[in-house]
Amino acid sequence: MRGVVFPGGREVEFMEFPDPTPGEGEVVLEMKASGMCGSDLKPYRRDKGGSLSLGFGGPSGPVIAGHEPCGVVAAIGPGVPKAEAKIGDRVMVHHYWGCSVCEHCRGGWSQLCNRQTPTVYGMTGHGAHAPYMKIPARTLVSLPDELSFETGAAIACGTGTAYGALRRINISGNDTIAIFGQGPVGLSATQLAVAMGARVIALDISPERLARSREFGAAAVIDPASDDAVKAIRDLTHGLGADLSLDSSSAPSARLAAVQCVRTWGTACFVGEGGHVTIDVSQDMLRRQVSVVGSWTFSTIGQAACARFVADHKIAVDHLFTDRWRLDQATEAYKLFDQQNTGKGVFLM
Repeated sequence: MRGVVFPGGREVEFMEFPDPTPGEGEVVLEMKASGMCGSDLKPYRRDKGGSLSLGFGGPSGPVIAGHEPCGVVAAIGPGVPKAEAKIGDRVMVHHYWGCSVCEHCRGGWSQLCNRQTPTVYGMTGHGAHAPYMKIPARTLVSLPDELSFETGAAIACGTGTAYGALRRINISGNDTIAIFGQGPVGLSATQLAVAMGARVIALDISPERLARSREFGAAAVIDPASDDAVKAIRDLTHGLGADLSLDSSSAPSARLAAVQCVRTWGTACFVGEGGHVTIDVSQDMLRRQVSVVGSWTFSTIGQAACARFVADHKIAVDHLFTDRWRLDQATEAYKLFDQQNTGKGVFLM
């Protein structure tokens, strides 16, 4: 089969790989949808021939990209209980795998495995930008019948990450939340927070993304390039500040503003990967009793809960996708996605 590989230098290669066969405890999925995530741009943009630092060690050879998998169980290896997988099951994948026995792995948080370096599918293990994908059966998360495969692909990373962060900061219908960055994760957070009853103030420097955030229910939008974000948020909240904030942009200025814009006793959450931020601990945090939380993706349980929430509340997650592609269009798809001024892309098989 042919799979998409990132050799670096903003290039895409199609490479031939053997059709996967499931081993002990494994299944093979026939892929139906594979989402494009901002995290994919790190290996896509790296210098050609250069190493990729993911904090998980490096792959030993070319790796099929794509860490937002959704598909149908096509083959089952020995030792897989029927309760875990049956041929034809509609499933998402929790795109990490660790030792399977430590406290974190048993709790569904394989990415936090403390016994071995976890595999990250699409980064250090073969991912979903191919017709088939082989993974341990225990990474499977059921996709509710009400949801499309493309919705499942979004939940498998970006939308699931947003849901995990919102639950981590205990958002409620009484809250006003400022969401910095309206890319796929931020826009998912806007959509989910509105469904949870919160008032959303959306921030981004892209007019297109701000327009989309309004479509997804944001009560107000702010362009930090044109306005003082902290002042604008306080003006919208009677001078108090937002109850909560979430930064999905990774920009140092946005992270700082996310802390400064919340009211006394407020909570700021960082979701975006990488980068740094400098905070005046006394003025920005301690003397206002502000909590700063880091939230990294989600567990298998959280992924299932997100899917159930989306289904029960009939949230149109598939509206996140502005571009739908065939896998043979990957070169064009990533050139467009690299510009980071549109919505989310997905490959449909």
